[in-house]
Formats: sequence, C-alpha cells, structure tokens
Amino acid sequence: MTSFPIDLGAYQRISLDASNPTLTDEQRSALAANIQLCRDAIVFFTATGAARGVGGHTGGPYDTVPEVMILDALFRGASDKYVPTFFDEAGHRVATQYLMSVLNGDMPAEQLMRYREAHQKLPGHPELGLTPGVKFSSGRLGHMWPYVNGVALANPGKAVFCLGSDGAQQEGDDAEAARLAVANHINVKLLIDDNDVTIAGHPSQYMGGYSVKKTLEGHGLTVLEGDGEDIDSLYANICQAINTPGPVAIVNKRPMAVGIEGVEGSTHGHDVVSVKAAITYLEAKGHTAAVDVLNSISPAKNAYEFLGSSKNVGANRNMFGDAMVEVLGGLDEATRKASVLVVDSDLEGSCGLAQIRKAYPEIFVSGGIQERGNLSAAAGFGMEKGKQGVFATFAAFLEMCISEITMARLNYSNLLCHFSHSGIDDMADNTCHFGLNNFFADNGLDDGYETRLYFPADPNQMKACVKKVFGDSGLRFIFSTRSKVPMILDPDGNEMFGGNYTFTPGKDEVIREGSAGYIVTFGDSVYRALDAVERLKQEGIDVGLINKATLNVVDEETMAKVGKAPFVLVTEAFNRKTGLGSRFGSWLLERGYTPKFAYLGTHEEGCGGLWEQYPHQGIDSAGIMAKVKELVG
Repeated sequence: MTSFPIDLGAYQRISLDASNPTLTDEQRSALAANIQLCRDAIVFFTATGAARGVGGHTGGPYDTVPEVMILDALFRGASDKYVPTFFDEAGHRVATQYLMSVLNGDMPAEQLMRYREAHQKLPGHPELGLTPGVKFSSGRLGHMWPYVNGVALANPGKAVFCLGSDGAQQEGDDAEAARLAVANHINVKLLIDDNDVTIAGHPSQYMGGYSVKKTLEGHGLTVLEGDGEDIDSLYANICQAINTPGPVAIVNKRPMAVGIEGVEGSTHGHDVVSVKAAITYLEAKGHTAAVDVLNSISPAKNAYEFLGSSKNVGANRNMFGDAMVEVLGGLDEATRKASVLVVDSDLEGSCGLAQIRKAYPEIFVSGGIQERGNLSAAAGFGMEKGKQGVFATFAAFLEMCISEITMARLNYSNLLCHFSHSGIDDMADNTCHFGLNNFFADNGLDDGYETRLYFPADPNQMKACVKKVFGDSGLRFIFSTRSKVPMILDPDGNEMFGGNYTFTPGKDEVIREGSAGYIVTFGDSVYRALDAVERLKQEGIDVGLINKATLNVVDEETMAKVGKAPFVLVTEAFNRKTGLGSRFGSWLLERGYTPKFAYLGTHEEGCGGLWEQYPHQGIDSAGIMAKVKELVG
C-alpha cells in the first residue's frame, strides 16, 4: 500500500489545563501547526473518496479541527476530568473520528486513503464496533446531544463534550435535549460550528429569525459566542465552559471550509471536496505527494452486465421532481397556488424537489432540517379536500416521522411523500442511512384512512406513478433509491413502462412468465431479479417475475397466480424483519396457498461503498439465483 503522503508524525502531543485560559506562545504555535496538519490531511483523504466516486464530506470535519485539537490536548492534560470522546452529532463529520483514530494509534494512516470504500470499515458515518478507534455511532443528524446527556449522567463529576452544528440544532431532538440538560444541570458542553451552510442553502436565508445563540439561551443554557478561527478566543471560551457548572454551549462562527479556494462559504463545502479543488489546495501547501496519489486514483466501476434491462440508466429520485413539474404545469396558476404546498427538508437536490422550486417557487417552502414538523406542515395543508401537501426527505428519516404520519391519517390529510435513498444501493453513508423500514408508514388500522406505498421499478414507471396518484386522496408514499436504475425491458426488448403505459395502483405486473415458480420484488431489486430470471431461463429453470410496485395492497389475481406455482421467492432491499417478505407468506396462507416460500432482504449492517451493498447482503443476482436453485432442489 502507498504510504500516507502527509507526515502525521509531525502531530504535536501537547497538554492543556483548563484552569489556565491563556495560551503560551509555544502552545499557540503547536495548536496552529496541528490545525494546519490535520486540515491538510482531511482535505486529502476525503478527496480520495471523491476520486473513487464514493463521495463523502469535507467541510464539516475541516471546520471543526481547531476545537478538536484543543479538546485532544485537554483530554491529555487531565483525562480524569473528562469523558475523552469527541462525540459529534453531525455524523457526516466522520473524517474527524477516523483521523483521531489514526493519531491515537488505533489504525494505520494508510487506511485513511480507503475512505468510504467498500469493505474497508470506513463508512460515511461513524459506527461503534466497526472501525478501530471509533467510540460511538452518531446515527442521523441531531441525535447525539440527547444521547450525550445520558453519557454525562452516567459520568458524574466529568465534563462531556458534543460537537454540534447550526444544521443539527434545527432538529427537534436538540430542543428536548437542551431542556433536559438545563433542568437537570447536566455537565455537557456543546461546541457548535455555526457556518450558515446546510446541504441546500444558508439558514440565514431560508430560516429567517433562527438564531442558534438565542434559541439555546431561550432554553436556559449559558451560551458563549466567538470566532472559531481565533485560537485564543476559542480556547478561552472552552475553558470558561469547562469551569462553568452545568450545560454550556459555545457557538463558533466561521465560514464553511474557510481557506479552501472555490469552496469556502458555499454549500459545496458540505459535501466532499472535488479532486480539482483538493489538488489546488494541496499544491498551495506543498503536498505534491498527496496530489500524485489523488491523480493515481480512478473510480471503481461495476462491470456486471444485467440482462433484461437497458444500458441507459436514470435517477428515479430526480424523475419524481420532473414528473411533479409536469403535473403541476397542467394546473392553472391560481389553482396551483391554492391547492398545492411542497415542503423541503434541506434535501431538495437529492429528492427531486429542486426542479419544483425552480419552476414554481410560489408553492415551495424550504423547511430546513426538521423532518417531523415539515411533514406535519405539508399534511396540515392537505387537510382540506382538494388540497395536496407534498413532502420529501431520505427514507432513513421515515422512522423519525411515524407519529406525525399517524396524525396525518387521523386528520384525513391528503399528503404525497417522496422518500428517496430507500433501500441500500449506493449508500456509502452505510447502516444509519439505509432506508429499510418503509413499511412503518403503513401503520394505520384496517378501517383507517387509505395509505398507499409505491416503489416504481424505473424512471418510466416513476413518471407514470406520480402522474396517476398525485390527485388521489389520502396518504401516498413514493419510494426511490439513491442509485440510478436501468429501464425494464419486455421479452421483445422494448421499454416495458414506456410509450402508452399507464400505472394502475394496487395492480402487480408480470415482467416474465414462468412455470417453475415466481420471484416477487419491487424498486431497484426488479432489474437485478430480472437478470437472475433471464440467466436461470438460460440454464433451463423457467422462473417468472412479478413487479409489486404497490407494496401494501394484495392483488388477488396475482396472488392466485403465484400461489399455485411451485415456489414464491420475495427479494427486496428492505429490512428482512419488516419488509414485504415478512408479510407475503401470511397473505398466501390466509388464502389457502402453500407454495414453497422464501424471502431475501437486508439483514446485516452495511459494508460501505456503492453497489457492493447488494452482494454483501446476498440479494444481488447471484444471491437470488442461488436461493431459487435451493427452492427448486
């Protein structure tokens, strides 16, 4: 393996004492050197993720290096006074945890150059027990502070730190955590990077009136505010926080990715730095060996050729937005404004909502990072007959909105939700960002207000689905993946859902007939299962394939068809415990059908990387074929 091209051995292991809030010249010089060294390293190894095509995040961990360097020195100076863990509620700042693991000797520096690569145990969010040296799993944004309150209560007499952000502070969990911390005098210290940048924009622009400082003061916290790039001021504030009993927040103002040309202050800083920007930065710092490494990396490509689907691919999550724009364009301006409200949760570019904002900004609300409240706002708009609320976010966050979904149902809301990044495909962020439990949205009673779950197989079907169900009443959930998918082809090689195809809610579709048994699937599993079916047919095993694009409605005609077959295999990327497979067997038995039955689904924590997640779970074409052969004996 190539040696890590930046000398992390130059890191100066200084000690600091919070009883003295003033840095000596020597301490200040050492801290400045450490900050520069670690920022250079973060730019470099996160850029390897960009070079490999697995993405990542640079700006957040880069920003917070000064406070982390100070904490590391404080932990070294008096470890008995602190819980020496860099708890961080912005999980995408995982590069901080990996770098500190290397500096602490838990893994070799060279491992950093495998950032977010499959099977390298460096996923896009820290996972306890997976990566050497990582001391916590951060989960999703804004979930750590409430957890850290408990850690502090378990360690009386010690200060516990939690790195936060202005984005994470938008989540409702943090408001609850603040009140608990104040009421119970919990000795937790918040270090909040307030850089006025989130994924889709700038809080100062889309959330007028929002102030991290005033919000936390309103909860009763002591709040210190300063320039995060002023080492002396930052250190003095950290010392004051430590020496002040109870919860204290330090709000550190700085531009996002300060000092990175072309990235500083922009939303691009939230994501991984581009290879071009990283090279410009590293060359200016004299890191020519690091530049050489970046230039030598090329993205890994999945060379597997799938049978039964097109070579061209498209993003269903973007097609959702394109189809919505087309549907909305069919309404006159007055009707559109009066009857539709679209609420984004800082993910407009990832969920297809950006197209709607650009086309019809008058019906669009940038709701910030507060999924529960945003879903409820959209549902409330859709309470009246003839009105439609539209909401979108990542499928992993559906679990956070179950109570709000129930409230929407109890109030007979007309709500169309798009949950992108469903399943596991292309999810280098790994387990905490898997969208596995989407069936939780169907949590009503049998006599409750209608709920429909849809997972189209390709962009053609997505477009048809959106057009068909947009005007329906009740709760509708449309799912899509992060990954692009090919077009499903019929036996004659034509696009199955193209041309004059019309989507029929509740109707399963026969993609291929088969006499040996049937595979039932949906979404991005369809083209993989279709490949397996085509290859099995070539081997003389005549397997059929059913696309169940409406997930939670039993199509009696299809059930009778597959129920009389020799076997039924459900394959999916959803959680094996809670997905389609967990209920399909019961549906068969309730109707008196007893074919051989099996189901495949996600059942292990992720492996990082992109398409590699599918074979890791055994739900790729090879895994499907193996299970079919087992069923047919």
